[in-house]
Amino acid sequence: MSSSIVVIGSYVQDLTFRLPEFPKPGQTLIGNFQTGPGGKGSNQAVAAARTGVKTRFIGAVGNDAFAKVARDFHESEGIDSHLFEKPEHATGTAGILVNDHGENEIVVALGANGRLSAEDLPETLISNAGIVVTQLESNLESTHHALQFAKTNGVLALLNPAPMRDDFPVEMLNSVDILIPNETEFSQLLNTRFPETHGTFDETAINEMQPQALHELCRSFKVPTFIITLGSKGCFVSTEESFYFVDPITNITVVDTTGAGDAFVGGFASGMIQTGGDIRKAVGYGAIVGGLSVTRSGTAPAMPQKQEILAQMEVSGFSI
Repeated sequence: MSSSIVVIGSYVQDLTFRLPEFPKPGQTLIGNFQTGPGGKGSNQAVAAARTGVKTRFIGAVGNDAFAKVARDFHESEGIDSHLFEKPEHATGTAGILVNDHGENEIVVALGANGRLSAEDLPETLISNAGIVVTQLESNLESTHHALQFAKTNGVLALLNPAPMRDDFPVEMLNSVDILIPNETEFSQLLNTRFPETHGTFDETAINEMQPQALHELCRSFKVPTFIITLGSKGCFVSTEESFYFVDPITNITVVDTTGAGDAFVGGFASGMIQTGGDIRKAVGYGAIVGGLSVTRSGTAPAMPQKQEILAQMEVSGFSI
């Protein structure tokens, strides 16, 4: 397995508002504001790069101040960043509300992310990668192309189907080696893929299912590795050979869950590179990265550094 990760996806400037509770319709509340680098793809690249594994990022930005923030930030993180400028479109932005319980509500304006084209993708970088990581916060045609090209060239193709979209092409799953949805995204995938039999399935049903039944649902997608992240309950892993749960790290204080899924995906991708493709160990590593990320505020800035991860691995009795 090659020693590099290529993340293809979104850069979004986070505009975060913190307040005790979410406002009700028509209500105006006073909160605190901060801005910083975000976007699912960029967050995942930061999470991976901070583990010490060589990471490249491919995305699109506008011709504006936020584009410079993106370039400077990626350089400071040691990410080999390839940001294609789309002058007629703004750099992506996200309005984020975070309450005192660490819960969040997010609205994303894709902007230039939606204009990343298949022609923009440096195919040599993809074909030489160990794993290619994608999400749905960018142009769907270029995302699909990247997954197809990766799989055709024997590179592990990972899709984090977030945010799940009404225009998601189900055939994209045919090019996916590793699929990592959360509970809500898994439910939406079922609704989309099997509308006649699972059109009303929702995330609450997952907690009521026996592991064997959940495994069989995952197998129905015909994706080799299926990982459902379950927040504070850890995650469920379904492969062609087995299925199992992986517990989250414990004894932590949750401050902000925004970006936890991105932290897990970036950590998992790094774990795959570091272990030469050991899925069980990579999932455990991703769980540690994701768990540490919720102990502080923010998205990309909250991604843990390598030394923090190693310290938590020792506390947890985990090794790769």
